[in-house]
Amino acid sequence: MYRYCLCIFFCCCLQSLSAQERNWTLNGYVKDMQLFYYVEPTDNWTDQNLVHNRLNFKWYPSSTVSVVAEVRNRFFWGELVRDIPNYGRLIDQDKGYFDLSTTIWESGGTLMHSMIDRMYLDYTLDKWQIRLGRQRINWGMNLIWNPNDLFNTYSYFDFDYEERPGTDALKVQYYTSATSSLEVVYQLGENADEMALASRYVFNKWNYDFQILGGYVEDDWVLGTGWAGDIVGAGFRGELSWFVPRKSGKDEVVIASISGDYSFANQLYIHAGALLNSAGTTGRIFRTGLFTPGERSPQLLSAGKYALFGQLNYPFTPLFQGGLSGILNPSDESFFLSPSLSYSLVENLDLMFLGQLFFGNDFTEFGNIGQALYFRLKWSF
Repeated sequence: MYRYCLCIFFCCCLQSLSAQERNWTLNGYVKDMQLFYYVEPTDNWTDQNLVHNRLNFKWYPSSTVSVVAEVRNRFFWGELVRDIPNYGRLIDQDKGYFDLSTTIWESGGTLMHSMIDRMYLDYTLDKWQIRLGRQRINWGMNLIWNPNDLFNTYSYFDFDYEERPGTDALKVQYYTSATSSLEVVYQLGENADEMALASRYVFNKWNYDFQILGGYVEDDWVLGTGWAGDIVGAGFRGELSWFVPRKSGKDEVVIASISGDYSFANQLYIHAGALLNSAGTTGRIFRTGLFTPGERSPQLLSAGKYALFGQLNYPFTPLFQGGLSGILNPSDESFFLSPSLSYSLVENLDLMFLGQLFFGNDFTEFGNIGQALYFRLKWSF
C-alpha cells in the first residue's frame, strides 16, 4: 500500500514537468470539508474537518490496453473522530475481495485513511471489452435510487463520494450493435454467499434505452429490468429488481423506483421520484445516527416501504447555483431536506455549502438522526 502511494506521489511530481507526449494521464482533486453536526439526543453541536485527496492514474501501453489505478486519501480530525466509538473501524471498511483499505494513522481526534477503489486492466478489441480488477460496474438507469445497481449500491447521503464504490470483478462486454450490448460480470468472493454472477442485455427501442438483467448475487437470485427515455422533453426513468433467496429463511424482495426530470427554458431543473421496497416497513424504525454503517445492497435503499423524492436546482448566475432536495417517508411522515449552494471561485476551484437536515418523531426513518452542515472547498487538477 505504502509503495503504491509513493508511486502515485512520484507520478504527481512528473505531472508538474513541462508538457510532452506521453501515454499516461494523472488527475484528481483536493477537498477541505468542514462539518458541523447537531447530535441527538444530546442537543450538542460537534464538528469534524476532512481533507480529501484523490489521484486518478491511467496508463495506455497500447491502443487496445489500458491500466487504471485510483486512490482516495482522507485525513479526519475533530470532536466526532474523538467522541464516536470505533470511528476508525467505521471508516476502514473494504467490501471487496481484496482488502485495499488501510488506516495509516489514528490517535485521539485524528485519523488518516487510504483506499484504492479502482485498480483494473481493460482490454478492448472490435466489439469486445474485457475488464479485470476493482472497477465501478454501473447498472443503474435512474437518477436517485437504483434497484438495478447490483454490484456498487451507494447511499444518496454520501454526497462527497462522487466516484462511488467499486467491486473486485471480471466484466466481459460484447456490443451486438451500435445501441445494444451483452454484459456478463463475475464478482470474486471467498465463498458462494459472497460471489456473484450476473448478466445484462441493453438495447434501444422507440427511442428508449431498455435493459434486462439476471443472475445470482451473493444470497439471492435476481431478475430485473430498467428503462430511460423521455416524454415530451421530460426525462422518464425506472428500475425494478426481484430478489429470490437461494436458501430458505428469507423472504422475496421487490425493489422498484421511478422518476421524472425536466429543465425549463430559464434553466430551472426539477426532479421527482418514488421508491417501493417490499422489505421496508411502515412501522417503527430503529436508527442510531448519521454514521450508522451498513452493507451496500439495493435491498437497503430505504428502511421504509415507501419513499418520495423531490429536487429543485437553479443557476442564479453561470458561477453561482442553488438547490433543494428532499425525501419523505409517507408512512411515518418523517423527512429529509438538503439545501445547497455552490460557487465557482476560479477555474477548477469551487466552494459549496450543503445541509443534511433530518426531521421526524422517535422511531421514524429520519427521526433521531440530527442535523449536519457542510462547507467544502474543492480544487481539481
